[in-house]
Amino acid sequence: MLFEVWAPYADRAALLLEDATHPMSRHPVRAGWWRAEADGHPGDRYGYVLDDGPALPDPRSRRQPDGPDGLSAVVVHETFDWRHPWAGRPLPRAVLYELHIGTFTPEGTLDAAVQHLARLAELGITHIELMPVCPFPGRHGWGYEGVSLWAVHEPYGGPEALKRFVDSAHSHGLGVVLDVVHNHLGPSGNHLPSFGPYFTDTHHTPWGAAVNLDAPGSNEVREYLLESALAWLRDYRLDGLRLDAVHALADSRAYTFLEELSTAVDVLAVETGRPLFLIAESDACDPRTTTPRGEGGLGLHAQWNDDFHHALHTALTGESQGYYADFARAPLSALAKTLTRVFFHDGTYSSFRGRTHGRPVDRGHTPAHRFLGYAQTHDQIGNRAQGDRLSATLSPGLLACAAALTLTSPYPPMLFMGEEWGARTPWQFFTDHPDPELARAVRDGRRREFAAHGWAAEDIPDPQDPTTRQRSCLDWTEPAGQPHARLLAWYRELIALRRNRPDLTDPDLAAVKVAYDEEARWLTYRRGDLRVAVNLAKEPVRIRLGDGGRVLAAWEPVGAPGADGLLLMPPESCAVLGP
Repeated sequence: MLFEVWAPYADRAALLLEDATHPMSRHPVRAGWWRAEADGHPGDRYGYVLDDGPALPDPRSRRQPDGPDGLSAVVVHETFDWRHPWAGRPLPRAVLYELHIGTFTPEGTLDAAVQHLARLAELGITHIELMPVCPFPGRHGWGYEGVSLWAVHEPYGGPEALKRFVDSAHSHGLGVVLDVVHNHLGPSGNHLPSFGPYFTDTHHTPWGAAVNLDAPGSNEVREYLLESALAWLRDYRLDGLRLDAVHALADSRAYTFLEELSTAVDVLAVETGRPLFLIAESDACDPRTTTPRGEGGLGLHAQWNDDFHHALHTALTGESQGYYADFARAPLSALAKTLTRVFFHDGTYSSFRGRTHGRPVDRGHTPAHRFLGYAQTHDQIGNRAQGDRLSATLSPGLLACAAALTLTSPYPPMLFMGEEWGARTPWQFFTDHPDPELARAVRDGRRREFAAHGWAAEDIPDPQDPTTRQRSCLDWTEPAGQPHARLLAWYRELIALRRNRPDLTDPDLAAVKVAYDEEARWLTYRRGDLRVAVNLAKEPVRIRLGDGGRVLAAWEPVGAPGADGLLLMPPESCAVLGP
């Protein structure tokens, strides 16, 4: 077996395999690379000794059985017995479901999550979007402090468990998308700086030195990230990747890393014969993120649309703090804009940023499936002081309205786990740092952050307290009770409507027509021959829809529009009408 490692900082390198040390020689062609032949077998522990230092895990480790600081283990992907052929599922007609393995079940493992896949398929989900699964310190955490970008967190079950999960998902007709983090690595267990210039002080980020995408040595760093991304799609048969915070990738090169990555993924899609895609998280409100490369864009296939979320959230809750301020001035107007023009900030002034922000989307040329719509995500829940979901404060009727607006919007919808039944469990920020100083710094920093917004320190959950994670686990007994069962049936009905009515997946943004009354708190929009009506007020309203039609789905009993074209909508309710 050939072992190779890029370690340009080293004068000498050796492979430690089990209890034997094997000297490594410089690669004859690839500068900075070392290699050695040794008899390795699946499960064998190994590491690299640079100069006279300790044995370090492989930067490209496929498995870290003892955590990020332990030795790596040999993995041979080709030996896995894939049981279910998979042709893939494209993104345009998708309904995604964001899922965190560590809190989806009390066990917090991939194998435990498999038990619920049939429920998701029956709900109408098409793709599961897994939050990061790369190894991180401790047992429990969100996963955004991962360090081994090719491996699977061992407490989740390791690489074999992820393959079993994906294979089982495919057996239910579910695609799998994985959230990957390229903009930073965790503060603990990160040994990459010992090997080479993986980071650079040329740029600074909220996490410190930037990942080296454009300084000397960046060719190899980019290759490291690119090959890890392709490995997830190839070795685990994933359908796509969600790229965390691409706006934080500091990259001044003419040919950006994101273009390079999207090119490679498109090539792999042709090679595998499966549709593969990249979904960006971006704060830039820049349509060039998803514009095809041949038209001057980065070529990513879709992106999260936080502006749609912010407009919907303010319309539902009335909140106006922080980045919600601009949306809260006229929330239904903001929602109407994001339903038709994608971004609220498309060159407009952002009070939160203190400057103009964003760029308009060409609605006549850009398909709606380039942008994902959602009412809740891990970020928008977990980064609240107490991790409270919409269900903590909204009535079942308003939760039903949120579902209607998300599942009938022009955008592929994404749900956050438990949203479909109005889960009452919070989803809070939790960590399990073995380093007590780091744990204390994270806890104190979070409390300082929310103290600035008026929260008392004792009201902010301690991320290191095991009960914080326990509170965040879904309660699978809830869907059987009320109002959860009714809401779950409503989600199921709306998803079926989206699946069976082509108008609801029409990618033409210019065809979406919206009317609203800010003061009366109602909004309606047309999707082809279908019309969606939402009343967010506590009083009934009459909405002029024009010609008749019949009610296809409604949260509360509602009749078709009368001869005068008026639709009487009960308080906090919604309906979908068709010809």
